[in-house]
Amino acid sequence: MAIETISYQTGNKTFLGKLIYDDSVKTPRPLMLMAPNWCGVSPEAIERTQKMVGSRYIGFVADMYGDGTAVAGPPEAASLADGVRADPAERRRRIVAAFDTLIAEAQRRGIGDLKRKAAVGFCFGGGNVLELARAGADVQAVISLHGDLITPRPAKPGDIKGAVLIAHGSKDPAVPKEQRDQVEAELDAAQAKWQMLVFGGLLHSFCESEANMPGIAEYNAPAARQSYAMIDRFINDAFEGRL
Repeated sequence: MAIETISYQTGNKTFLGKLIYDDSVKTPRPLMLMAPNWCGVSPEAIERTQKMVGSRYIGFVADMYGDGTAVAGPPEAASLADGVRADPAERRRRIVAAFDTLIAEAQRRGIGDLKRKAAVGFCFGGGNVLELARAGADVQAVISLHGDLITPRPAKPGDIKGAVLIAHGSKDPAVPKEQRDQVEAELDAAQAKWQMLVFGGLLHSFCESEANMPGIAEYNAPAARQSYAMIDRFINDAFEGRL
């Protein structure tokens, strides 16, 4: 499995994402942007992307902080993520830049099927891929797993091009039901094609095996297994126009 560090820029800041693909496969494959949780381009984010990509996709781990920053967790992660959230326009520019870099690098190597593109995000990253969709990106499938949901810049009709899937825990204290209701109303008003799956009783970060903050963020193996299987099914259905 190839893991390449890719430098790219937006504004006057340099970002370092990770291009991940099975270099033994020679045929073009769909593209998958992975927006990691608030820990950034961490070893866990890279490993998670490797598993999701396999031999099926060309993957790219988005850098939302610059210089490939990775942190262990709060409070530093909270400070960094909140800094990005505080500037919605810049947040959107950064995730779009990562998406554009994935496309450009896959095209340059001749390994990407550029007509089939997906974006998957976890927690803070879930909010980032929703911002990518709101920005009007040419992406067929967008999946937010226990992610940030609301935005000060809601989508307008026609903005969201691809199908959106949101998976969430019913007792997530970081993003409670009121915010689920808000994003539902936004997506309906934007005339988006969307689905939401709510896992009863689960908290934040249930798909991430490293999550261990009792009462806040807890891994749940059955829900994680279902979610990862669902990612592939949803993306394939989106690619084939079956949604």
